[in-house]
Amino acid sequence: MTRREHLQYLSALGLTPIVSSFTQVDTVIKRKIPSTNESLPAIGLGTWQTFDVSESEDQRNPLKAVLKELVKGGASVVDSSPMYGRSEKVVGDLSLELGLNDKLFIATKVWTNGKEDGIRQMNESFSLLKRKQIDLMQVHNLVDWEVHLKTLRQWKEESKIRYIGITHYTAGALPAIEKIIRDNPIDFIQLNYSIASREPENRILPLAQERKVAVLVNQPFEEGVLFQRVKGKELPSWTSEMYCSSWAQFFLKFILSHPAITCVIPGTSKPHHLIDNLKGGVGALPDAQTRQKMISLMNSI
Repeated sequence: MTRREHLQYLSALGLTPIVSSFTQVDTVIKRKIPSTNESLPAIGLGTWQTFDVSESEDQRNPLKAVLKELVKGGASVVDSSPMYGRSEKVVGDLSLELGLNDKLFIATKVWTNGKEDGIRQMNESFSLLKRKQIDLMQVHNLVDWEVHLKTLRQWKEESKIRYIGITHYTAGALPAIEKIIRDNPIDFIQLNYSIASREPENRILPLAQERKVAVLVNQPFEEGVLFQRVKGKELPSWTSEMYCSSWAQFFLKFILSHPAITCVIPGTSKPHHLIDNLKGGVGALPDAQTRQKMISLMNSI
């Protein structure tokens, strides 16, 4: 596929490629946040476990490099939570030190019971992340979501936060997520979706498109289980047709090929993995026929 054909392909899917200064990446796909049409890079960064580190330079220096490569690659979404130990503080410290804080789309969560505890916890997140405004505040794992959504709506009206959302990571929570989307005005949902966990395709992803709700995807590699399945196996030659040169890109491109997906947030503490992940948002995405081919391949392994 030529560059011109690639750009036409992205345009037909309603995607916007952006030219990046990132030397290893030519273009990074951007997707629209449905509630506002703001563009968001389709690959981001999760911080669960990977950013929960001490203040030692040995532990923090690789994470500095990760954040540098993220921004250099034209990406911006960084997702955290009070549940993730020291991750919020590390993101805040390093992004401020690197002068990158205002270049990031910061997403975090409220993860507690009760209105006042929620307010206290979210205010602490503002302090840890070195932010006067947080881009996306989400109710983590639906904990006390009815109470927290009321606060989030008020804070959004006051411009303390820009977007509100809900999260979960299990298929068992999908019915609850569906009901919340139907009954409440929210901007984002975050859930687990991968080539091995496709339950959201049945009802949630079509509903998100219908209700104009953005979708963040966590655990795209099933916490490394997918890499174990393909260990020692080479990519089929036909994957080169979609600019795919690693299994990580294979898994990410599958996810992004669903038009409801706004951004995938794989976590890593390794700069070379971050660079590889970003390439999952570059080049052609699989069409319906290729998606089935990818599923069949994984089912055969």
